[in-house]
Amino acid sequence: MKVLFAGGGTGGHLYPAVAMAGELRKLVADVDVAFAGTTSGIEATEVPRLGYRLHLIPVKGLKRGLSPSNILANLGIISGFAASVFRAAALIRREAPDVVVGTGGFVSAPVLLAAQLTGKKTLIQEQNAFPGVTTKLLSLLASEIHLAFEDARRFIPGSREVCITGNPARSFVLHSPHEARAAFGLHEDRPTLLVFGGSRGARSINNAILQRVPEITASSNILWQTGALDFERIKKQVVPSPYLAVCPYIEEMGAAYSAADLVVCRAGASSIAELTNLGKPSVLVPYPYATGDHQRHNARALVKDGAAMVIEDDHLGDSDSIKKILELLHNPGKLKSMGAESVKLGYPDAARQLALRIITLAKKH
Repeated sequence: MKVLFAGGGTGGHLYPAVAMAGELRKLVADVDVAFAGTTSGIEATEVPRLGYRLHLIPVKGLKRGLSPSNILANLGIISGFAASVFRAAALIRREAPDVVVGTGGFVSAPVLLAAQLTGKKTLIQEQNAFPGVTTKLLSLLASEIHLAFEDARRFIPGSREVCITGNPARSFVLHSPHEARAAFGLHEDRPTLLVFGGSRGARSINNAILQRVPEITASSNILWQTGALDFERIKKQVVPSPYLAVCPYIEEMGAAYSAADLVVCRAGASSIAELTNLGKPSVLVPYPYATGDHQRHNARALVKDGAAMVIEDDHLGDSDSIKKILELLHNPGKLKSMGAESVKLGYPDAARQLALRIITLAKKH
């Protein structure tokens, strides 16, 4: 059985594919997995590091906006896209995959299209509540479309095979809250706020929390992943405290989630999958410049079910916003009810279920 994954650019598009590939290796002894990606995406280094074959397809995304320079650039990109489809078709002829899986990012479009034009089985896995252009267009010819959010279904044209399967996400070993807080050097009995903005951090979140550290630590712990770019700057500006742990990157996220009563983070698909799989209440701060404003759509999907609260990026540092966060952090009953709603939205078995669907598609002729 041979499977070709097409997706990347960011971890949000790559890691669901990696999770599915890992499950396929567990389920099918002789499975042959390969990836298609670009030199500029995270997959260029991560896929070889993880031991998978990577085929490079040159492709660029369209420029947004109608300025003359963008229009001119897009004409070249469209011409280049046609060449990318031909390269992808040649790759598919060589690899002869039984199934081609698209997880988003620039490279998924030409590879999925080439696979569909050559009669291959294709599965699209869409991570966000607001599907990307590739998903919307290529879903018309896809064998199956798998969504993470029920809200995304209304954007899928036609009546193709659409399933709500969730997002493949990292799994974690959880600890007792007291032990986890102690491991980070925090007060064991204080309510704890976990703050992160992704592996590289989020400067606006960091700046908002930085100006409110004394206010928060007066009654609570802060466990804070700043990202490498902001770590030294923040470390110099905060006063050491038994109620504050600042890290550039948290390797043991299972311990971090275990320590946390409430999480403040972006509304990326991977973060939301982790939060809901663990049943964590959250304050979501959508990245305002995300493509198609998809993070706001993701956040709304949790807010409408009472699993999260949303604070806009430019309001996080306001005194009213911090007051709301602290009131929530010190309300165990509310946190418990939000956590209960959060876990209802989780799909902890998503990677395995998607792998099983890939296997089923591969068997169809």
